[in-house]
Amino acid sequence: MTPEEKSLLERTYKLAEENNTLLHSMRRSARIANVMRVLYWVVIILLSYGAYFAIQPYMSFLASSLPSLQEILKTIPTSLPR
Repeated sequence: MTPEEKSLLERTYKLAEENNTLLHSMRRSARIANVMRVLYWVVIILLSYGAYFAIQPYMSFLASSLPSLQEILKTIPTSLPR
């Protein structure tokens, strides 16, 4: 092996090592990004679920009082003077 070939082989080896390091870093970053994306959606779903149960008593109260509210609204136009 000539000195030029040996030098070229050493440079190629260094480039391959650098590429390997970069690829491992990119793969790690992609894994972390995927985990963060999943956690983001889990938090959004859990907060939505919690908000539903926090608002649900108010919504059931409004639903149960709707018929009486409709009766009150029906009497309002007849009691106003013209």
